[in-house]
Amino acid sequence: MDILSGLLDGPRADGAFLLRSVFEPPWSLRIRDRAPLSVVVIARGRAWVVPTEGDPVRLDRGDLVLVRGPAPYTVADDPQTPPQVFVEPGQVCTDASGRSLSAEMMLGLRTWGNATDGATTMVTGTYERASAVSERLLRALPETVVLHGDAWSSDLVTLLCTEMQRDVPGQEVFLDRLLDLVVLSAVRTWLNDQEDAAPGWYRAATDPVVGPALQALHLRVADPWTVGTLAAEVQVSRAVLARRFASVVGEPPMAYLTSLRLALAADLLERTDRTLTSIAHEVGYASPFALSAAFSRERGVSPTAYRSRTRGLPPA
Repeated sequence: MDILSGLLDGPRADGAFLLRSVFEPPWSLRIRDRAPLSVVVIARGRAWVVPTEGDPVRLDRGDLVLVRGPAPYTVADDPQTPPQVFVEPGQVCTDASGRSLSAEMMLGLRTWGNATDGATTMVTGTYERASAVSERLLRALPETVVLHGDAWSSDLVTLLCTEMQRDVPGQEVFLDRLLDLVVLSAVRTWLNDQEDAAPGWYRAATDPVVGPALQALHLRVADPWTVGTLAAEVQVSRAVLARRFASVVGEPPMAYLTSLRLALAADLLERTDRTLTSIAHEVGYASPFALSAAFSRERGVSPTAYRSRTRGLPPA
């Protein structure tokens, strides 16, 4: 697995919220769902995205915007149109008075809006929770990433919009995977366009020393790595590896490894019922006590408390 694939494996669309929206002006949606990552693609017409910070951005057919939460943002026919619909956590939709609009605005299968044949059609995919292993990727993204249709593989948008209107066995899983492909294509395109401004871990993939070192850490995260053994793995001296890794990635190799291990542990705590002992061995800690100490030190909460919090359970 290459480094980008490992990081992109985090925001998996496992039961993600997917919706086709059809609107006739004037319309304006204030999104306050606090989702860690959302994607909006324009299938027909145009729309404006107004982020919390920065200028409004116009989107035309085939354009896409990635929005990194949890800050609220607005999607509208015009930046000056006042919000009419408010989207809260759990995809609860209300008007300004708090009255539910969920049933009133339903237009059919996975379709919602104010007109059956409105001027603008959008497809929105919302990752309501992102795996902890992708925190590093999410931190690298700005609040909004805008890609115009001629800059990326917009054929995926056409396919996604078509499949949104199909009701066949297995369609929900198919749509989840298709949404993953849309996000993967968008993030990869954006990172490739960043050149020197791309995060260090991404630029490191092509570094002859740091690239193989990162790949070794991701592939064998549970190995008893030291700077010395990692340097031997990539056939350079300890000093060369330490200096080059810190320069390119922005942190020492063992600090990167600790962050990776704890992110993987957090992912397993949230998504599985495995014991702390099993998770500790999976991510390279000799005992559950060692993992618990490192996790609590870095994240300010014990693994057990983290599992309860991310699953909405009462504290143990």
